[in-house]
Amino acid sequence: MKPKQFVICGAIVLLAACASYDGRGLVPGQSTANDVQALMGAPAERLTVSNGDTVLYYPRGPAGMHTFAVHMSSSGVVQSIDQLLTVENQQKLVPGVTTTGQVREQFGPPGRISRLDRQQRDVWEYRMFGPSQEPYNLYVQISHDGVVREVLFLKDYNREPGGEGKG
Repeated sequence: MKPKQFVICGAIVLLAACASYDGRGLVPGQSTANDVQALMGAPAERLTVSNGDTVLYYPRGPAGMHTFAVHMSSSGVVQSIDQLLTVENQQKLVPGVTTTGQVREQFGPPGRISRLDRQQRDVWEYRMFGPSQEPYNLYVQISHDGVVREVLFLKDYNREPGGEGKG
């Protein structure tokens, strides 16, 4: 393969990857599970929700700044495609009320799970963009009974110009 052909092939592959990033091209009410898989690949997680529908989760972007959820009807047809890591979703978390299952359904799989042994809590971490599209970290602390106990939404200063972890 000549260098010019190699560059063209590489550009085509990159464009194809971008086209499938957010499910653009899927048609709610028409696209099927096979269409989703062909366009977006295998989901990171599948969750059956209370009404029998299925949600397919696709964490995307640099360091997981987006997670797309493809909502499928019980008959296997796309109902909607949503970007879950939003400030609006973060504001729906209610300490003492929201459950682990609700967090999982609302945000998809966490980017990282850590443990606070003294408080006997798991911490689910999500990277996302804040109100002005600056990077934030969302930390959801969950107690042993599966209830959210604390929610921290902190600006990621390491990603600021001049910060230690420029990225």
